[in-house]
Amino acid sequence: MTYCLAIRVDEGLVFVSDSRTNAGADRISTYSKMFTFAREGDRAFVILASGNLATTQSVITRIKSDIKQGSRPNLMTVEGIDEAAEYIGKISSSQQQKHVNAVAGSGVDTSASFILGGQVADRPHRIYLIYPEGNFIKATAENPYQQIGEIKYGKPILDRIITRETSLEEAALAGLVSMDSTMRSNATVGPPGDVLIYEMGSHNLSRHFTLQADDPYLLEIKTAWDEKLKEAFKELRRMKWNEPPPVAEDD
Repeated sequence: MTYCLAIRVDEGLVFVSDSRTNAGADRISTYSKMFTFAREGDRAFVILASGNLATTQSVITRIKSDIKQGSRPNLMTVEGIDEAAEYIGKISSSQQQKHVNAVAGSGVDTSASFILGGQVADRPHRIYLIYPEGNFIKATAENPYQQIGEIKYGKPILDRIITRETSLEEAALAGLVSMDSTMRSNATVGPPGDVLIYEMGSHNLSRHFTLQADDPYLLEIKTAWDEKLKEAFKELRRMKWNEPPPVAEDD
């Protein structure tokens, strides 16, 4: 299972992903699900991948090959994030079909989903969720983040904290808490975790961090979040269960 998250705020973008892959209880390994592409001063892209590992690997390989060979379109020639999302969607759909034909009758799910985020020139920074079918949607002011993989456990903190005005640092912290909540509830999502913070207009992807399971900061966040949740729960007013409910008055 996978957990990948991208957040869009006015100041820029935040990306978070786990690195655990599994094909059964006895076949667990790590594989980065975050991929970066940039040209200094002009464009920056981050791709998060979820789904069939063979499919996601072949899609990323094709993207890299198109750039190297100068094929058009590629991520260095597209004029906007929407065009990049369409390009990746077409590659993904094509690769999935190849794998479907290769494993026909085996019951293997070859589907894959992607999140694409970044900025081209001085155009707005964007995030797109690319579905297995190749179509895509973008994050909006009302829905400023996108998730793929095991999304339900990490969603509540995002709904409560993230707005357009949230700072990049706060968005990154919320993303880490979101990932920690997911790892706590689903053992198939696990470290190391990748975090990348992109400042709008910088076209720079150097703020990329990999946090191992024993990373001091990650452990601090896990411990603090657990303790604060328990403290908040204890402070909630208890319902008086022993008292009979009030009787409704007749109109």
